[in-house]
Amino acid sequence: MAPMSVIVLDSTCLQRFARDYNIVPYLWRLRLLIHRHYISRTYTCYWWPAGGLWYGTIWYGTMWWLLLSFSYFWRLICRSCIMHGGRRTYYRGGGNPLPSSYRNKALLLISATALYTAWLYHSGGAGQFLGSSGRIVPDPDLSAAAMKGLEAMAAARRKLQIATWNIAAINNNPFEYWITYNEEPAYEKIMTEIEIFLESPGEKDVPVSAVFTEAMFDQLEKRMDGVGWDNVRSYWDEDFKNRKIVSGFMKDPLLGSKRLASMPDRITNTINVVNSDEPVCRPTVINMYSGDLSTLDIWWSAWEKFMFDTPLTIENKGETKTDPVYKMLQPIKKAKYPDITEAEEKVSLPLQTMCGAIFDAILVHMMNTVSQPDVWQSLKKTMVENLNKQKVPHTLDILENVYGTSDIITLQEVSASLINQARRRELGQKFWIVAPSDLDAVRDQNSVIFLSKSTFPAGPSAEITHLVEGSFEQGVDVPIAKGDILAITATDRDNIPFIIASFHGDTNGLATKPVLSAIITAMTSDPALITHKLIFGLDANTYEKAKPGKQQDVLEWGKHYVSFRLTSCWGDVPNPSNYTTFNSRTYLQPQLNKACKKSDKRSNGDVNPKDFILFGKGDFKVDRTWKDNTGEKKYIEDMAFPTLKFPSDHGVLATIIEPVVTH
Repeated sequence: MAPMSVIVLDSTCLQRFARDYNIVPYLWRLRLLIHRHYISRTYTCYWWPAGGLWYGTIWYGTMWWLLLSFSYFWRLICRSCIMHGGRRTYYRGGGNPLPSSYRNKALLLISATALYTAWLYHSGGAGQFLGSSGRIVPDPDLSAAAMKGLEAMAAARRKLQIATWNIAAINNNPFEYWITYNEEPAYEKIMTEIEIFLESPGEKDVPVSAVFTEAMFDQLEKRMDGVGWDNVRSYWDEDFKNRKIVSGFMKDPLLGSKRLASMPDRITNTINVVNSDEPVCRPTVINMYSGDLSTLDIWWSAWEKFMFDTPLTIENKGETKTDPVYKMLQPIKKAKYPDITEAEEKVSLPLQTMCGAIFDAILVHMMNTVSQPDVWQSLKKTMVENLNKQKVPHTLDILENVYGTSDIITLQEVSASLINQARRRELGQKFWIVAPSDLDAVRDQNSVIFLSKSTFPAGPSAEITHLVEGSFEQGVDVPIAKGDILAITATDRDNIPFIIASFHGDTNGLATKPVLSAIITAMTSDPALITHKLIFGLDANTYEKAKPGKQQDVLEWGKHYVSFRLTSCWGDVPNPSNYTTFNSRTYLQPQLNKACKKSDKRSNGDVNPKDFILFGKGDFKVDRTWKDNTGEKKYIEDMAFPTLKFPSDHGVLATIIEPVVTH
């Protein structure tokens, strides 16, 4: 191949040529496009050795394309120059020394280059291929220190044990989900009988007035008149008292969409009061209420007193106020629930109170029909104690006794109470227990990180949650709530800098990909953070068979994290049938449309691969991974949980990883 000749033209020659052929605007636009949108996005070529042959090809191929393009154009210019005594001058004769074919080729080449550059810009430039926004060059000293730390870790044969667990917020209804309760056969019998009662009631489908009696309504009417509410007797006489308790009330979809029974249940089911560790519960089957519900008369007396005669002191939006329970109810607005009529909207407070009373009466009636009161109430007491009241101690026991040797634990849906109790136990001696600086004490579901004090002797360095939340793509609505994300920095004993994050995804998993992208953006926007090694434990809320556009598919999620040169404890391609949840709603909860028959617990329940631990593929590799739904480092497939011994509807996910050091 002949060497490429280099021809030098004086500046006047080039300027006159460019002016005469009107190519200055094209050259100027090309220069701006390349400078602003390409070079500014691709100067992270220092990542090429880590990126492999593909990334090198992208980078150097682009450079050669530009070089050859301008070299070819340069030679076209030179052909229009005429030599005079060794001096190169631009020909100004009457003819056009640059044939139109050359000029067209030049313009075509410039256009092709511009289009290629624009394509690179819109596809994200080299930064997209390299897994970085390409704006920041890593601090070379910090990069060297991180690599030295990994080498020291590898030389000492040290590994990292990481666990992640959505411990699940306390569920006030012990009957809401199917649980595995092999020790008590009465549980399966009662739940199956309730299912049959609601699916095939037969002669049990009696009128509402046979359960919530005329006398009960008369008393309720007096109470509601006494507080100044509109009268709803016409709704009772002409409609509700004649409905059948199952087909006309419990399974009426329109009643559900109007929220006439579920709204008062949501507000009054369990009420946290000021200066008390114990909440106050409405007299009903579906919460932690411990009073006697053996007859409808006993239930009604307690219910009426609770709703109208029990002032409770609660905190709302920073203010403390004392009110009877009925004042806590909220009007049901047609703007939000369009199925409710305008007439019903005007009387929604007394109407929902009546419907709430009917709903609770039917629940008590069903339980006392399918089981003896002493049997089901004793069963409920045991379940409340283990699933609800002892949930936090059981959770802390598993963390302390089974996963206390972990280096990093990321938790989701953590209450402020659990954080405080953990700090007072042995866990507080072993771990730095890091909660969000902006703790959500109202919803009381926070992402938390435990750092082993022996592995991270200096503890957390900084919280960078605000950087992550500020790195979402503009104009994109990401469904996250306060407390869902916690991201911190910390340096381990080998001087390896880490970014450690814990995240609780929304129900449909639609925030999961944007949150990871935001973490990567935050990391690559700072020359120090870009050198950190990422450990990310999360409840991704991904699905084996996602509804397109409505839920996050687990395989698509895998492709997303791999695009950032990350991998997971499950590898690059997660197994869609490697489940970490198995929960199904029963018929003893307000949303009967979500209830699962005993025979359909597996097919219609939430059985999905939701939990992940992510890390840099070039930083660590998996030694061993396991999941646990027993609290004993074992996972029983096809078992519904929680159980009385395992307090969450998510399994614990744990992995041991070791450094990848290449020389």
